[in-house]
Amino acid sequence: MSVFSHLEFDNHQQVVFISDEAVGLKAIIAVHNTNLGPSLGGCRMWPYASDSDAIADVLRLSKGMTYKSAIAGLPLGGGKCVIIGDHRRQKTPQLLRALGQQIENLSGSYITAEDSGTCVADMQIISQTTQYVSGVQENTLHKGDPSPSTALGVFVGIKAAIHYQLNTLDLSGLTIAVQGIGNVGFHLCQYLKAAGANLIVADIFADNVNRAVSQLGAKAVPSNEIYSVDADVFAPCAMGGSLNIESLSKMRATVIAGAANNQLARPEVAKLLQQKGILYAPDYVINAGGILDIAYQRSGASLAALNTHIERIGDTLTEIFVRAEQSNTSTDLVANQLAEEIFQRPDLQTTNSTNNITINL
Repeated sequence: MSVFSHLEFDNHQQVVFISDEAVGLKAIIAVHNTNLGPSLGGCRMWPYASDSDAIADVLRLSKGMTYKSAIAGLPLGGGKCVIIGDHRRQKTPQLLRALGQQIENLSGSYITAEDSGTCVADMQIISQTTQYVSGVQENTLHKGDPSPSTALGVFVGIKAAIHYQLNTLDLSGLTIAVQGIGNVGFHLCQYLKAAGANLIVADIFADNVNRAVSQLGAKAVPSNEIYSVDADVFAPCAMGGSLNIESLSKMRATVIAGAANNQLARPEVAKLLQQKGILYAPDYVINAGGILDIAYQRSGASLAALNTHIERIGDTLTEIFVRAEQSNTSTDLVANQLAEEIFQRPDLQTTNSTNNITINL
């Protein structure tokens, strides 16, 4: 199949296939759009079942980053990198340095950062062969790790969603079902626990579940049961595509708000959510705390300035919820329209950011 005819291809500006057999590197970098600035997006390492799955993921993720940066008010475009492999067994310094060299060869059109399957230490290794990497200095913000900021943004978004849907600002006594208890999911659970919420969790990795149970008092359920638990909010924080016809047929929560990228298996799922009366917080809006963290790291701004910007995620979501209700359409469609108004209009490309953020390239 040609990439140009791929279902997820959206006039991406660059799609780069990388193979270095000597170090076991197979990777794809996709640059979706650079109208607002250089593309910035994380580097994910995952044991994809097929090359086709990896291509679909990197195309969707890079497009999502364009929309995310635009609606978050950042002078950045959207890009992503996926490494095909098991990060627990196949990741080596040699592989990461080879990837860094390939990123350097793109001359700044793509800036990488950590994502699922990679960490700050990996970015530090990648930085040995490229300057186009963020989240490498442990003395900046959250020691280079954007996960706490992603989780904070989701927490802010959950509060905005329950206020709109349930007419309350108090999470105490509410039940939140969290799917995926990795770095972001665990930080989110900490925020939710501190706010008095009851936690139900599921993860494919037993050690992640055990940590949430032992440290936060969460109730664990098998992964295939997390959709049907009796919860007020469902927070998908694992891999994308979890919201589909089958999972929604089991859903009891009336709010869906989580950190995962590409949560909707297909675009038409957004309309189904609307029809079922489930309030959906568009993924790239609610999980923008991570990209904000990475951008602020490169700008040299303070943690206080970053957190102030993250708090505005709630206001953006509320605007989306109101517009969707007034126009009788899905929240996903409204979010897309808002983002496209920004990155597709040349007259807004220099006025989009109201935050005076300067990205150091």
